[in-house]
Amino acid sequence: MDSPLLAPIAETLDALLGRLAASEPGALDALVRATQADLRRIAHLERLAMGSGETLSTTALVNEAYIKLAGSRLPADVDRRLFFGAAARVMRQVLVDHVRAARAIKRGSGVAHESLSAAAAVATPGARSDDLLALDQALDGLAAANARAAEVVHLRYFAGLSDAEIAGLLGVDESTVRRDWIKARGWLHQHLGDGAPA
Repeated sequence: MDSPLLAPIAETLDALLGRLAASEPGALDALVRATQADLRRIAHLERLAMGSGETLSTTALVNEAYIKLAGSRLPADVDRRLFFGAAARVMRQVLVDHVRAARAIKRGSGVAHESLSAAAAVATPGARSDDLLALDQALDGLAAANARAAEVVHLRYFAGLSDAEIAGLLGVDESTVRRDWIKARGWLHQHLGDGAPA
């Protein structure tokens, strides 16, 4: 069964990615519209995987990711793998930034004092935000140690792709994807303990 990321819209998606690589006006808007369902699925999985369901809605996360993607420059050779990988990484960063901002407000870094009800609306459970920040740091460390294994984690754990789909996007065989997944899980387990992805 084909993933939406590899489904029949591939030609249209490749054409949109070509327009994006050529810096055509409106290309990112068209690409986001064409991949809205995929981006929402990735955002939903990011929220679940990062244990941050209480922070941002899926729609808000997709919107924030769009703003960050619009403000950045994607490589000229952008393809589906790079685009969806970048979207997953941006979404993870949005969640981490949101947790950090909420923590800063809870510590009183804001200039204006807020009512108790406003502060309660911003508060997130400490253990979940600690987990989110620890996972973010561990994934950054994994990316520095083994970039392809980190990409496998993003595509499998956050984007929800199968080993076969990841192999197709990365241009490797499925056994390589499985080995990278095992290495990544071991590395994350070493750095996170029981909080590593299953």
